Amino acid sequence: MSGMTAQGRDRKLYRFHGGLHLPDNKAQSLQAPVEPAGLPARLYLPLQQHIGAIAKAVVAVGDRVLKGQVVAAAAGAVSAPVHAPTSGSVVEIGDYPVPHPSGLAAPCIVIEPDGKEEWGELPEPLADFTAAAPDELRQRIRDAGIVGLGGAAFPTAVKLAANRQQRVETLVINGAECEPYITCDDLLMRNRADRVAAGIAILKHILDAPRCLVGIEDNKPKAIEAMTAAVAARGLGNTEVVTIPTLYPSGGEKQLIRILTGKEVPSGGIPAHMGIVCQNVGTTAAVADAVELGRPLISRYVTVTGEGVRKPRNLEVLVGTPAAHLVERAGGYSGAQSRLIVGGPMMGFTLDSDAAPVTKAVNCLLVASEAEAPTPPPATPCIRCGRCAEVCPARLLPQQMYWHARAKDLAKARSYHLFDCIECGCCSHVCPADIPLVQYFRFAKMESWAQEREQKKAELARQRHEARVERQARQEAERQALLKQKKEALARKKRAAARGEGETDPKKAAIAAAMKRAQEKKAKLSAEGKAPRNTDRLTEAQKRQIEAAEQRRKAAADPPAGGEGAETPDGDVKE
Repeated sequence: MSGMTAQGRDRKLYRFHGGLHLPDNKAQSLQAPVEPAGLPARLYLPLQQHIGAIAKAVVAVGDRVLKGQVVAAAAGAVSAPVHAPTSGSVVEIGDYPVPHPSGLAAPCIVIEPDGKEEWGELPEPLADFTAAAPDELRQRIRDAGIVGLGGAAFPTAVKLAANRQQRVETLVINGAECEPYITCDDLLMRNRADRVAAGIAILKHILDAPRCLVGIEDNKPKAIEAMTAAVAARGLGNTEVVTIPTLYPSGGEKQLIRILTGKEVPSGGIPAHMGIVCQNVGTTAAVADAVELGRPLISRYVTVTGEGVRKPRNLEVLVGTPAAHLVERAGGYSGAQSRLIVGGPMMGFTLDSDAAPVTKAVNCLLVASEAEAPTPPPATPCIRCGRCAEVCPARLLPQQMYWHARAKDLAKARSYHLFDCIECGCCSHVCPADIPLVQYFRFAKMESWAQEREQKKAELARQRHEARVERQARQEAERQALLKQKKEALARKKRAAARGEGETDPKKAAIAAAMKRAQEKKAKLSAEGKAPRNTDRLTEAQKRQIEAAEQRRKAAADPPAGGEGAETPDGDVKE
């Protein structure tokens, strides 16, 4: 296969395994120009519109918000903030329907527009982004809440950090838009090719990538022409617009890389490990708006099509707009509607209610008739024809994965590279037994993730339990050691008392010795009759009386020589 580049040279293209040629059904939504979808009565902003940690609301009910203001902040390294798409008031924060295969409600911030369209404070536009460091540009992209607009919704700033670990040689811009019915990227490249080219220049600067390849399927000639002219006008060196054959799912990241470079992304690997980074054209244009204009991601192109609406078209939609508002802007229901599908007929999923809002990842609302999306018949037993394996673009064995997923043997399903499945639906499309293979694979993935989360919780609980047991054992050991020390000290005191030894403590021994000397001195003075008296406060007469009494006591204790006729203390003569 070969394709023409922006420079007009032939480029060798490669073929990925499998794939399908499908009716594209794109003409229906290309008849009318893109128009703004307008303001709905209320905007419903899910806190999780990206892969990663759910954003954390930073506004409260009753707050007035301005257009572009952060209403939910990123809650982790892999996360993205959410911005107010217009000015208005926060009227509620609670669970509402969201576009998700589970059909479950999720936390949303509900904004009632005031119609004033007042912008909040935005970052200063960067007229010359080449003067800014890559980290500064990455932070600006993160703050703008930009995620992959091709459907994966992976935070773009995280993806652009790939060159920190691996030198990026090739930037791939995905304009293939291979799924039937969807035309939003086609019209984006036609109408805003200059913004896509500006985004390419910014991404090349951030990644320091020497070359860029823009892949577009050959059923989009006007988009190819517009992008070729925009790349040339921007003067982007080593940037080629490459026309590729129309084959579903050539818009898959790994499949497009295979077509353009011939390289196979290994199982469990990512393109960055091979020096390649791939971005969608819508994401690329959003990067240009964030860097050069300072605007966050608050709107996107959305295709509203199918026989279930009267006027299929593309609309520029504010994030958070309910699906019912878009159907109304597309002429309303035609009466032929059977299912409301988010995305295309191959990879999309059915919505239970048109109250669900558009998120950053929604690129299409397919209001399908019964003929376009017939109710699948009951599945019959697998006949092991192998057609699913023939069309699988990831070279998997869907038949084997199906058996293990059905039996809930998730470990075995993972051993067949379950997570390499891109859920393109090729296997389900060709299955003669009408087995909904992709649904089984989605179930197996969700269950595997749930088991992994439970295992992490169990491991964390085990670690906390072991840490608690270890802490209690350590505390008990310390308590026993302290108790042992006290017992030994008490035993030493008892032994010392039994031997008549003094206190072993020097201070206590000194005090005891001083008290003993004082007692000995007092006893000696008492024995000698010389007990000290406090004479400081006695009068002279009292002192003379005390002295006389002491002299009499001395005389009585020591009588004069001769014995008889001696005078007694009372003055009498001793007979």
